[in-house]
Amino acid sequence: MRLFLRILLVAFLALVVVLLWNTYRFPSRQLTDIPPAAPVPVGDSAIQHLSRSIQFRTVSYQDAALTDTTQFEAFIAFLESTYPRLHAQLKRERINDLALLYQWPGTNPALPPMLLMGHYDVVPVIQGTERMWKKPPFAGLVEDGFVYGRGTLDDKSTVIGLLEAVEYLLQRGYQPARTVYLAFGHDEEIGGKLGAQTIASTLQQRGIKLDMVMDEGGTIKTDGVAGLKAPVALIGVAEKGYTSLELRAQGEGGHSSMPPRKTSIGMLATALDNLQRSPFKSSLGGTVGEMLNYLGPEMSFGQKLAIANRWLLAPVLVRALSGTNSGAASTHTTIAPTMLNAGIKDNVLPIDATAIVNFRILPGDSVQGVIEHVKRVIDNPDISVRSLAEFDAEPSPVSPPEAEPFRVLQRSIQSCYPGVVVTPYLVLGATDARYYRHLSENVYRFTPYQLDEEDLKRPHGTNERISVGTFKEMIRFYATFIQDRTK
Repeated sequence: MRLFLRILLVAFLALVVVLLWNTYRFPSRQLTDIPPAAPVPVGDSAIQHLSRSIQFRTVSYQDAALTDTTQFEAFIAFLESTYPRLHAQLKRERINDLALLYQWPGTNPALPPMLLMGHYDVVPVIQGTERMWKKPPFAGLVEDGFVYGRGTLDDKSTVIGLLEAVEYLLQRGYQPARTVYLAFGHDEEIGGKLGAQTIASTLQQRGIKLDMVMDEGGTIKTDGVAGLKAPVALIGVAEKGYTSLELRAQGEGGHSSMPPRKTSIGMLATALDNLQRSPFKSSLGGTVGEMLNYLGPEMSFGQKLAIANRWLLAPVLVRALSGTNSGAASTHTTIAPTMLNAGIKDNVLPIDATAIVNFRILPGDSVQGVIEHVKRVIDNPDISVRSLAEFDAEPSPVSPPEAEPFRVLQRSIQSCYPGVVVTPYLVLGATDARYYRHLSENVYRFTPYQLDEEDLKRPHGTNERISVGTFKEMIRFYATFIQDRTK
C-alpha cells in the first residue's frame, strides 16, 4: 500500500511539474517596443463627410425591386466631389454599375498588391421601429460626441475612413511602393454576388494575386474578453461557412378529432428536438486554438495554466467557452431552427410541415458534412432534407497569423492603440472577404471600431452610432497601416 501511495505521489508531482513547465514556457505573442504611430490631423470635415454619407439611403433589399438605385448613384457622386485628389490620381472602375474598384499604382511592380475593402449598402430599418431610435436613422446627426445613423458601424465608416486616409496621404505626396486596391461593394447585406464576388472574379481573370486582403469583421473590444480585462483587437483569420436546410415532414392529414400516432407537426418537432440534442463536436483546434495561444499568456496564472495545458484541460476550457453563446459558437458548427410553417386551420391536420434550420459551419466541417449529420440524426424516411443552396458557403481557409501581413497589421494596431492585446479569431458571421480566398492566402477581417459589449448590439440594430473619437482614430489607423504595408 505504501509503495502504491508513493507511486501516486511521484506521478502527481510529475504532473505538477509538467503543468508548471508548460505554463512558464507559454510565450507572449504580443509585439514589444512598438513606437507610437505618427499623428494624423483629422478635422471636423471628416466627421461631416461621414454624417453626409449616412443620409444616402443605400439600403439593400432581398427584393431588388425595392432598392432605390438613385440613392446609390447619388452616394457615388458624393464620393467624387468629396475626394477630388483620390479620384484624380487613382483609377476607378464601376463593377456592375454600383460596386467600386480603385487602383493606386505602386512604384514597385514586383510587389504583389494589397486590397482594402468595405461596403456602402446598409440593412433596412425594421418597419415600425423608427420611433425606437433616439435620432433619425438616416439623418446622420452629430451630437454628444457621436455620429448617429444606419451605416455608422456597418459599414460606411470603413468606406469613408479609408477614403479619408488615402486622400490625406495623397495630400502629403505619399507614393506607395506596393499597389493598393480599394474595393467597395454595394450588396454585401444580401450576399455580395454583384459587388464583391464580381470584383474578386474580375481580379482573378486578370491574373492578379494579392499580398493580402482586409475586410470588416473584428473590432477592438474595449472591455476585454472573458478572463482578460485589457482591450482586445480581434483580427478575423477565418469565417464560418453557411447553409440552410429545409426539413419537410409528410403526414396523413385529415380531421384533428382523429389524429394518427404520428402527425407531420409531431414528426417535425421530434426531428428538431433530436437535432438540437445532437450538436456537432466541439474543438479547441484551428482558429480557436490560435486565439487561445495569443490570449492565454496575457491572462491570470490559473487561466494561463489551463490554456497552456489543453492536452489535459480541454474539456474544462470548452465548458468555460460554452458559458456564452458567442464562445460556444466559436468551438463548433451551430444548429439554429429559424422558420416554421404548417397548417391552415386549428381543426385540420396539415399534410406537410416544414422547418428551416440554419447552420454556421466551423472550419474543418463542410456543407455536405452538415447534410449527412442531419439525415443521420433525424433517421426518418418521412422527413425529407433539402438544401437551400442559394447562399451556401463553405468555411473559409484559415489565414496564418504567423504570416508577414498579419505581423504588420498587428504592429500597426499596437502602434495606434497602445495597451491593446491583439489576437486572431473566428468570425461567426459572413463577410465579403470570403470571395477572395482564391486571390490571397492572407485574408483578414478587422475594423478598428472601439466598442464594448453593449455597443456590439448596435450594428443592424436600433440606435446605431459611432463615436467621433473612434472614427478619427480609424482614419489614423488606416493611414498608418497603408504606409506600414506599402513602404
